[in-house]
Amino acid sequence: MNAALRNLELAKLVKKVRNGVCQINPMLAGYTTPEDAEATIKVIPTAARLDNKNYVASYHKAVAAYQDQLAEQRKKRAALAAARKAAADKHRGSLHAVG
Repeated sequence: MNAALRNLELAKLVKKVRNGVCQINPMLAGYTTPEDAEATIKVIPTAARLDNKNYVASYHKAVAAYQDQLAEQRKKRAALAAARKAAADKHRGSLHAVG
């Protein structure tokens, strides 16, 4: 998923259904009648609604959690790369210690 779709997902504007398929938030979707729209919006949990008073705060919290997750992944990759480099250097050093 690219960064733009990730941001839309964090903002609860779209939901990833599976790879390559996203579903738009029911509050943004088009309906054939106002009654259909009202009926659908009434069943949406309060926390998932875009007009929730805590919407902006929950968005910022989701972005921060995602950024923390990315930072943790970067640390793990860096540690793995350092371990591989150390192992390669050790192996290379043992090859030259012929004597």
